[in-house]
Amino acid sequence: MAGAGIRATLAPALAPTLGETFFLPNFCGIRVVFAVVVVAQLLSFILVLASPWQGDKWGELGRVSLFVQWVALASAAALCVLRPWLAQLSALAAALISYLSLLLVTVVLSLAAVRFTGPLEGGTDGSDFVLRNLAISAVLSGMVLRYFYVRHQWAQQVEAEAQARIQALQARIHPHFLFNSLNTIAALTVSNPVLAEEVVQDLAELFRVTMRDLRERVSLQQELDFTRSYLRIESQRLGGRLRVDWTLKNLPLQAHVPALILQPLVENAVYHGIEPAAAGGRVHVLGTYNRGVLRLEVRNPLPPPTTRRRSGGGNRMALDNIRERLQLAYGPAARLEIDQREGLYRVRVLFPLPAADEVVA
Repeated sequence: MAGAGIRATLAPALAPTLGETFFLPNFCGIRVVFAVVVVAQLLSFILVLASPWQGDKWGELGRVSLFVQWVALASAAALCVLRPWLAQLSALAAALISYLSLLLVTVVLSLAAVRFTGPLEGGTDGSDFVLRNLAISAVLSGMVLRYFYVRHQWAQQVEAEAQARIQALQARIHPHFLFNSLNTIAALTVSNPVLAEEVVQDLAELFRVTMRDLRERVSLQQELDFTRSYLRIESQRLGGRLRVDWTLKNLPLQAHVPALILQPLVENAVYHGIEPAAAGGRVHVLGTYNRGVLRLEVRNPLPPPTTRRRSGGGNRMALDNIRERLQLAYGPAARLEIDQREGLYRVRVLFPLPAADEVVA
């Protein structure tokens, strides 16, 4: 019998999520409880198959399953109740108390089983049964708690690296076109003061957004407006060389998305696809929403082969940053795709998004 060892739950449902400050998963959640039940049943099968093949195996499986599920759910309930208090302790203290709690649950329920059903195996007082369960629980509980702690440390490291990339992206956004934008404003101040004021407002909006904490979410409408502000600045600088098409269908404008998820893609399209070409080109921004999945895509022409190829370091950094943030926010359900065909460079991001009332036709 397997005491609290059923906690050998290495399935994703029991793994602490990225961004959590405590290494134990939330055992109060329905998905986690379901995972505990499933893993406990698998462990029951293993224990029965590992025992000598004699007698009524189906009857033995029923007894083992009942006891293992009993201990599994009781252990999950204990960690569910203790978790808020454990989260306030150091990792070592929380791990030690959790470990002792699992052993205590195993011993108490093993003694209860002996009391109400009589000795199940070995010894007239059921001591062999209790000691065997305690040994299994001690080994498996220690392994699983260690797994949770190591995985949490890995998640924290991944998040720290992602935040470093976010800061690098924030530092990179403005110098790329800041001086050109200021020159454009200076020229417009004489020829068109009203337009110069609009460009200043767009530039101020750009700085306002890029200076905020990118861990915060913004509405999809805000992200689109911010991208339009950026393109208006570049349009004043590049003139007729930059042409922009928008294709937006059924977008949940009030749904919240990670900040700066679209603008860096458009900036890369302008810098790598439009500026190197003497005749400029067209940037196409597409957005669709279908079956709970948001798709944002940016297309730009590939520069002619004779054009000197610009360094792709900044482009790769922006794409890696967006990919990292999507993974942190949405996990494997989000992805970033890149392809080149028909003379176009295409970058698209796809991630799940709850529907909202307001949409764009």
